[in-house]
This record gives sequence, structure tokens and C-alpha cells, in this order.
Amino acid sequence: MSNSCETEPTPKSTKEVLKTWKFWKPVTAIAVGSLLGFLYYYFIGCTSGSCGITSNPYQSAAMGGLMGLFMVNSPCSRGNC
Repeated sequence: MSNSCETEPTPKSTKEVLKTWKFWKPVTAIAVGSLLGFLYYYFIGCTSGSCGITSNPYQSAAMGGLMGLFMVNSPCSRGNC
């Protein structure tokens, strides 16, 4: 059984790692997700304080960042479904 995944050469220095899309894809997803989580808090969030996630801007941003990370690292986003 052959593995159909293509592998890229391993970068040798930190500079090379910072230039790869493999590094920037999750970083970008976390940043965009955090921004969207904060915007959700700002425009839609719960003002009474009874909502666990949307009543706090830090929790909303953290959950948005996690959702962004999960979306780009899911097996389906890598074509394994």
C-alpha cells in the first residue's frame, strides 16, 4: 500500500520554517478566528453575563481561535475523508 501524501523537504532553519505555508496556515486561522470571535462578542454577545462564552471578550476570542484552528487542521481539510 503506497502513501499518496506528498512530503515537502524539512526546513533546516527557523527562517525557512517561518517562510512556509505549513507554519502560517494555522497562525492565520487562529488570528482570523479570534477576530471573528471578538466581533461576535461585540455585535451579538450576551450582555447579562449568563452566557458562558459570549459574555466575555477573551473567551469569545479564544473560542473563535480554536474554531479556526480546528477548521484548518481537520482531516477533511487535508483530503483524508
